[in-house]
Amino acid sequence: MRRAMIDRSAVARVLAANRYLVLGTADEDGEPWVSPVFFALLDPERMCWVSSPDSRHSRNIAQRARIAITVFDSTVEVGRAEAAYFDADAARATPEETTAALQSLNSRLPQNKQLSCEDLQPRGPLIVYRADLRRRYVLVRGGNAEFGNAVDMTVEV
Repeated sequence: MRRAMIDRSAVARVLAANRYLVLGTADEDGEPWVSPVFFALLDPERMCWVSSPDSRHSRNIAQRARIAITVFDSTVEVGRAEAAYFDADAARATPEETTAALQSLNSRLPQNKQLSCEDLQPRGPLIVYRADLRRRYVLVRGGNAEFGNAVDMTVEV
């Protein structure tokens, strides 16, 4: 696959502009499942979110750590889309990561929706998860002169 000469700032722009990712998981039999999840970055190599360990995507992660992620703005008109895609490995966050994740998530939440340790198990229903990003891709819209593509495509960056 041809690697894009597109600046990684395209990925950063998409991540900064959007609050939800689409998380793709699979169960032990390979049955796929996708879920929208509010997210934040822990650092340039890791994303985080909170979920119930009983949710289907969390149960899938417990069985298969390999996941796929897409971040995009579904409100833009057709032909104006930007998207970032990732191959990643997911897991429950460590205690150190949990503190950083709450700070990062709360920086993207309104004051009245802030998360606290009380929201997390064993007191609350949620667990912090992280995704360690392995590969990054961006959407290249059809008609891109560099790639000569007639239709939209994804390229690794």
